Amino acid sequence: MTRSPTFSAMVLAFFSWTMIAPAAAQQVPLQDKPFAEHKVVLQLSDGDAKKQALVLSVANNLLKAYDPDKIAIEVVAFGPGIDLLLSGSERRKQVESLIAQGVRFDVCLNTVDTIERETGKRPEFIQAATPVQVGVGQILFLAEHGYTVVRP
Repeated sequence: MTRSPTFSAMVLAFFSWTMIAPAAAQQVPLQDKPFAEHKVVLQLSDGDAKKQALVLSVANNLLKAYDPDKIAIEVVAFGPGIDLLLSGSERRKQVESLIAQGVRFDVCLNTVDTIERETGKRPEFIQAATPVQVGVGQILFLAEHGYTVVRP
């Protein structure tokens, strides 16, 4: 029995969609900032204290330069960058202040799961941090929705 090329293409498309759909469904919805004229995602993948301070400084400077209602800022932390969002972080107050001003901080659950596997303990994060399954996937999702990716 031979199948038509159209049928084969439809089957392939269906299986491709079912493999892609769960990953897309795991993305965190976009921020509710209907008047935002600028959208920035700050990548934080470094555990270095100076780089983490720089990311916080960039977010703070953007809030000063633009009306907080006119800019959407999202910090996506993965790998060693998630240290900034630990409950015991020395920069916790700065992060919470930025969150109160509308900046969203995402923590990569893949990184969290890896730490838990390696250490046997799940790290605790600032409660206001937004969990995302795949940090880099969240950055890609945001870029596809008009965010400018900045890696300070």
